[in-house]
Amino acid sequence: MKYNYLIVGAGFTGAVIAREIAEKCNQPVLVIDRRNHISGNAFDHNDNSGILIHEYGPHIFHTNAPQVWNFLSKFTEWIPYEHRVLGQVDKKLIPIPFNFTSIETLFSTKEATIIKKHLLEEHGNNVKVPILNLMESKNRFVKELADYIYKNVFYNYTKKMWDLEPQELDPQVLSRVPIQIGYDDRYFNDKHQAMPKEGYTKMFQQILNHPNIEVKLSTQFKDVSNPNEFKKIIYTGPIDEFFDYRHGELPYRSIQFEFITHDTEYKQKVGTMNFPGFEFKHTRMTEFKHLTFQKNPKTTLCREYPEAYNSKKNLPYYPIPTQENKVLLQKYRAEAEKIKERIAFVGRLADYQYFNMDQAVARGLQFFQKEIL
Repeated sequence: MKYNYLIVGAGFTGAVIAREIAEKCNQPVLVIDRRNHISGNAFDHNDNSGILIHEYGPHIFHTNAPQVWNFLSKFTEWIPYEHRVLGQVDKKLIPIPFNFTSIETLFSTKEATIIKKHLLEEHGNNVKVPILNLMESKNRFVKELADYIYKNVFYNYTKKMWDLEPQELDPQVLSRVPIQIGYDDRYFNDKHQAMPKEGYTKMFQQILNHPNIEVKLSTQFKDVSNPNEFKKIIYTGPIDEFFDYRHGELPYRSIQFEFITHDTEYKQKVGTMNFPGFEFKHTRMTEFKHLTFQKNPKTTLCREYPEAYNSKKNLPYYPIPTQENKVLLQKYRAEAEKIKERIAFVGRLADYQYFNMDQAVARGLQFFQKEIL
């Protein structure tokens, strides 16, 4: 078959674009991926105990975008799931994001009552407020709480996660850390919160199941014998790698995942436990059965250890949002601009931007609407 489009990468963005082209344009598409599986970092499979695990760390789907929800719902049924996280602070377990229950757990009844009163007066009930806003408050009680959270939760976690001081990161990282004014202990507040009933890999199989789509795995872009035969190439891999790192490597943080199976039904009260303290090397631990609702006498958990990215040893997960890296990215975007008629750079690694899953889907849908249709 002669293909009109080559899509490099079978993750969310690449798979969505492939399906849209195949279905709405009736054009043949070749999708390649260097790994031996589809679905990118959302790849899941059953471990030796029959427990569905996420090979590259926990993926919890949530979105407010109806177009994203409607698109994916064509390829999977959903299991409603609202994610909850507990963090260990001062040897006590508190809800994360920090909320009224967290305050009541860590402070005396009198102190907690005063703090809650001032938070409600300043911001109202049942809203999430970025910690940056609270740290700038002129209200002594609100500012003291924000400083406490920054010191005991955010600073430690950020240092372990990024190996940088918070002020070295883009301010948007700090702005994403909210405090819940009220007792809502859900990690996300999106309208749609659910897990694909049969897992992400099964959903990807359905997305890519179209007569106009062929998938070749364990295939690198450099393995394509004649890239010029395609009408358009859509590249979702690392943009700096495409240009042979001519301006230097774009830095990422990577993660080492440790999977542990126990001969017990459950080990944690909630899906994920956060460990901001420096006494722990890992940042969080997720128990998959909370996410999938599987019935199994055993349980499997995943510990996450952030580490430096090395293109020869591990995988790039999180672009590091610093001003210096933004400048380097612009050099690669200038290179991409020169060849945009034939090659489009789309997706988390190509855009050098961290996307939630729904954002990766939205990126693919928007690209198709603007650049292909």
